[in-house]
Amino acid sequence: MKAVLVLNAGSSSLKFALYPINGDIAEAPAVSGQVEGIGARPQVTLKTAAGERFEEAVPTGGSQGEQHRDALNHVFALLNRHNPALDIVAAGHRIVHGGEHYSAPTRLDESVLRTLDTFVPLAPLHQPHNLRAVRAVAALMPDVPQVGCFDTAFHRTQPAVAQAFALPRKYSAEGVKRYGFHGLSYDYVARQLPEIIGERAKGAVVIAHLGNGASMCALRGGKSVASTMGFTAVEGLMMGTRTGTLDPGVMLYLMEQKGLDAKALTNLLYKESGLLGVSGISQDMRTLLASEAPEAKEAVDLFCYRIARELGSLAAAAGGLDALVFTGGIGEHAAPVREKVAALSAWLGIEIDLAANQAHARRVDTPSSRAAVAVVPTNEERMIARYTAQTLGL
Repeated sequence: MKAVLVLNAGSSSLKFALYPINGDIAEAPAVSGQVEGIGARPQVTLKTAAGERFEEAVPTGGSQGEQHRDALNHVFALLNRHNPALDIVAAGHRIVHGGEHYSAPTRLDESVLRTLDTFVPLAPLHQPHNLRAVRAVAALMPDVPQVGCFDTAFHRTQPAVAQAFALPRKYSAEGVKRYGFHGLSYDYVARQLPEIIGERAKGAVVIAHLGNGASMCALRGGKSVASTMGFTAVEGLMMGTRTGTLDPGVMLYLMEQKGLDAKALTNLLYKESGLLGVSGISQDMRTLLASEAPEAKEAVDLFCYRIARELGSLAAAAGGLDALVFTGGIGEHAAPVREKVAALSAWLGIEIDLAANQAHARRVDTPSSRAAVAVVPTNEERMIARYTAQTLGL
């Protein structure tokens, strides 16, 4: 079986999917799964298209980089065990930051990787681990071509004014600008919209990608015109453990009055804040929605309020609002969040059908709603597989 291997590597996890290729990329992967617990006790879970599920420990040791390599090696062995005739013809990777250099899927070599290394400070939670997986594949399968698919690429259609910060021009010239993220998710969802909302897909659309990482994107004619995330993936919405947009003066205060250095601030902004920080309970929306603690409700309320605030801003950037689309783990599964956001945004003409919303229907707007409201599962892995095949001419 000829297949494209898709990898999405995080700091302690490695998601993978194997897409058969026979003239075109298959709609669904033959095998998918993830390794969790890298850096501690790695465990791999594998699911086949037939519905079989396998779990086992990953034997590993050494540094975290060596554990990523060992985890990938174990995944290869597992894939071959379940697919004896497997022929991996390419590997596609989610890479969070492409900077100004990469606005389209790109074949990866050491020269490209060195450039991508320079973007690590812009995406410290993701970029180093994305690149570590690329180098691990190169070491294990040196003859397999690899393609990087960038979360920033979808947003390169934004007008210059939407990408600019009000900083001295010398910093802008050096690349300090708004890039936007979750582009692979937005790309996939945007391609599904004509079938779900018809002609409205060509108009002013806002997609809310809500998960542990959360952002929103305004589209016009299916192209990105504005996004909530900017120079890094910490701006915009409140997230699982990330602050989202924060007055820069708060950081100056924490540095000058509380003695926080760059490392402590990074930890605060990326790992200790968001739903976890506000609730003091959990970063998991499911846990917070099930909790009766007032702190949990405050965290959920703030999360929804920030979405509604950004929705108004993005509607202005898009020139109106023809549709609001929810995707991502929270967006697809947390009906109370969708309901609360809709209630806060009723002034935009949004009205949802409560029964359809509870059932997680594809369309959850009422007939009288001025804007369509849809729930669309995302599939970043299939976008990566398609882009990898197209880039390599497979």
